[in-house]
Amino acid sequence: MSEEEGSVQVSNIRSDTEMVSPSFVHLDVRSFFSLKEGAFSPEDLARRAAELGMRAVALTDRDGLYGAARFVAACRKHRVKPILGAALTVEVGEGPSDRHVVLLARDDAGYANLCRLITEAHMVGERGDPSVTAEQVCAHAQGLVALLGPDSPAGRLAVGGRLDAAKHALGPFRAAFGDRLHVAIEQRLEPNSSAEIRAMLRLADGAGVTAVATNPVRYLVPEDAFLADALECMREIVPVNRHNVSRVNAEGWLKPAREMRWLFEERPDLMSATLDIAESCAFDLGLKQVHFPAFPTPAGRSASSVLAERCWRGLERRGMKVTRTVRDRLDHELAMIHKLGYSAYFLTVAEIVDDVRAMGIRCACRGSAAGSLVCYLTGISDVDAVRHDLAFERFLNPMRDELPDIDIDVESARREDVYDMVLSRHGDERTACVAMVDTYRARAAVREVGKALGLPEPEVDTIAKAFPHIGADDLQIAIDRLPELAGQNLKAPQLELLFKVAGRLDGFPRHLALHPSGIVLSNDDLVARVPLERSYQGYRMIQADKDDVELLGYLKLDVLGVRMLSAMRHCLGEIARTEHEKVDLDRIPLDDEPTFELIRASDTLGCFQIESPGQRELLQKLQPTRWEDLIVDI
Repeated sequence: MSEEEGSVQVSNIRSDTEMVSPSFVHLDVRSFFSLKEGAFSPEDLARRAAELGMRAVALTDRDGLYGAARFVAACRKHRVKPILGAALTVEVGEGPSDRHVVLLARDDAGYANLCRLITEAHMVGERGDPSVTAEQVCAHAQGLVALLGPDSPAGRLAVGGRLDAAKHALGPFRAAFGDRLHVAIEQRLEPNSSAEIRAMLRLADGAGVTAVATNPVRYLVPEDAFLADALECMREIVPVNRHNVSRVNAEGWLKPAREMRWLFEERPDLMSATLDIAESCAFDLGLKQVHFPAFPTPAGRSASSVLAERCWRGLERRGMKVTRTVRDRLDHELAMIHKLGYSAYFLTVAEIVDDVRAMGIRCACRGSAAGSLVCYLTGISDVDAVRHDLAFERFLNPMRDELPDIDIDVESARREDVYDMVLSRHGDERTACVAMVDTYRARAAVREVGKALGLPEPEVDTIAKAFPHIGADDLQIAIDRLPELAGQNLKAPQLELLFKVAGRLDGFPRHLALHPSGIVLSNDDLVARVPLERSYQGYRMIQADKDDVELLGYLKLDVLGVRMLSAMRHCLGEIARTEHEKVDLDRIPLDDEPTFELIRASDTLGCFQIESPGQRELLQKLQPTRWEDLIVDI
């Protein structure tokens, strides 16, 4: 964060207090990344906080930091101080737990501990049911602020009238967190709120812990309360009615400071405590600060010198003449790679490609990385960038905002073998798979909302199938404009609420899945910068998608499974089995005339990239006679 942006962090938070009564900072806020618990995006949270004149706001999603990067980016845009935290599920005895402790990161050590706690919660135990013990939380207390509210283990005991047991449960947290432990007081204006507040204040006073005002935010404006109800019932797979909805009013919204001052007018000290906590949370996520992968080098050698040596050996291996053009191009690329700090990244990818080929798996480089001579000489690519006059700057240059990434095609049948090799060889602390956020689109939104509204399932399924594959926010447009929907009676009054709620779910996460190709390559602090969890297949997966990975400054390798490479491997195996002949594809000349006769005849069904009807027609007209003609064709 720049110095100008950083000035928002402390000095401006208390500026309200100089003119009016004490202000307030929301410290318990869950976005839609709490999966059907929050009804807004992190970006909308930052925007709304700025509209309300808030100087700071926290994001504390349940058991995750999924939206941290985009939240911080949005807060920078709107000049609001972001406070990063999470509401961790805490085990209490046997069985599932609904007890939570809100943790906020004060500094680098605190954020690292929060990431480790979330990783432990997800990597141990049943997938989809993350939790930690109170002992684990206390063991990672350094740099964290803890808020124990009514749904914490100690809070439940206090509200239940067991004050001594509540003090006992709070004791380990008091010992571990010291003055960074706070009892959260919630004024939800529910029938039992007054008794709950008295119980929580007795707990705070009896344990000598500072109390702080909070408001559990689940939606941004009161009008979205019903959307939160629908999400809750979708999560529990029950119909929306007063017996299945936990809220009794619409008070769980992002209230402005004046509303909170009115709620806590008798205890302004609880409001001031939020400012103290906000000022103490000075952690900077450091967006777009690149975290280069670690690569072991001999003592006294830098990664740049090792890369240069490998490239010069590659010239001999490739049989290239060291002309002035080749030397200048290589020096230019190596200088640029060294200047930008990517030497270890190139060495790491080259090592992975070597390992893939050693496993007997065919692989190839695709995309702009093929325009690099360094990629060719290190074996990452088989395309001679000098011969084909390809521009290195399209792949890597200091004026490019996006981080470079290298795409590797491998046999689709062996892609998981490549994943296993990379993740095991480079270790838990350095590599993990990229996540993919599966979001609601029209059909899925209609099905799940319809079920929550108690509509007959066959009818809802018929309605969902009537829509094309469009975004959920395009539902009403489709109903108004698509002629194929005209006779479906979709404008019936009883369906109005269905489409209204379903349309609001556009872009909301359904669940996290494994990205089909991305692997993050980092140094040894990966788990201290972003939490990990297990994918359905059991792979280590970071809590960030491909866009967030770039914001967080991590370089990735895309391992893409290509069926054609698997088909080629199968064909070679069948030739060896039936003809007892071993064919080396790499030794087949690129000017093989019988092959070009087949291509000119458009006999290319099953040939990658030249098998479509349009390509076959073009090949007949072009009549290629050399490899370069095919490059032009594709």
